[in-house]
Amino acid sequence: MRRLPPLAALRAFEAAARHLSFKRAAEELLVTPTAVSHQIRLLEETMGLRLFERRTRQVVMTEAAQRLYPVLRDGFDAFARTIDGLRARPSTVTLTATRAFTARLLVPRVASFQERRPDVTLRLLTADEPVDLTAGTADLAIRYGGGAYPGLRSEPLGTDRLAPVAHPALGLTAPEQLAQHRLVHFEWRVPHPEKPSWPRWFAAAGLPDRSASALHCTDESHAIQAVAAGHGVGLLSLTLVAAELAAGTLVQPFGPAIEGMGFHLVRRPGPGGPEDEAVTAVREWILAEFSGITGTRTLPRCPHDAILSL
Repeated sequence: MRRLPPLAALRAFEAAARHLSFKRAAEELLVTPTAVSHQIRLLEETMGLRLFERRTRQVVMTEAAQRLYPVLRDGFDAFARTIDGLRARPSTVTLTATRAFTARLLVPRVASFQERRPDVTLRLLTADEPVDLTAGTADLAIRYGGGAYPGLRSEPLGTDRLAPVAHPALGLTAPEQLAQHRLVHFEWRVPHPEKPSWPRWFAAAGLPDRSASALHCTDESHAIQAVAAGHGVGLLSLTLVAAELAAGTLVQPFGPAIEGMGFHLVRRPGPGGPEDEAVTAVREWILAEFSGITGTRTLPRCPHDAILSL
């Protein structure tokens, strides 16, 4: 058992010695100067020593107080540093993905992460152009492409698949009916010789290319909205419209489905630490939610059905 004076008396002494003022010590401790004086007298009685010489509007430390003060000061500072370091502090992790992926797949799942790790703040940064992770703008990225990202760590999540998708009211049953409808086209920014496109789909289906009059959208979400509104037939990511296909608000009337590029979780290499622990938590959540993600469905086959692979 340690034989120590009351902690309140020690705190009062340390504050008074630091300020050389009972009044200023009282302001810091949110008590009255009389209360500080009482605690210090209690400490002096407990120790059997005088700690202050009380003069007019001034207090002066005795030799005993000068020996005691630095020990208490350093001890309280050590307490504060350790306790502050142990307190749970919210960490912010920035995850970037395309607008469509963020809106359709990440936002509906954010609540599951917040329930899992309420101590981590997840910030979603939407950008269709790749964000420079090395600049520290974001901690993690979900990217769509070939998977080679120099200087970064990349983990595959799955491969996308695309097929004709339409509003059920259009009543499509065969690829030949596409000639009667407007085609909706998303302009892919990914530089790849075989990026998903209507011409590539028609080639896979063995049909003449009828994409010349397609409605072109520079935002993938807009292309999906146009199809959902019945404005045409879109060559859409089956991954991004999985919820609508399951609900029946959109239909995939026929094949073929062509393979798109891959979804990858990308991060920069870096040293370990508390911030990295939060990044690791988000990474593990993404892998749990999206590993193996792919736009796969059992498709009605047409006479020209074929599937291309990048």
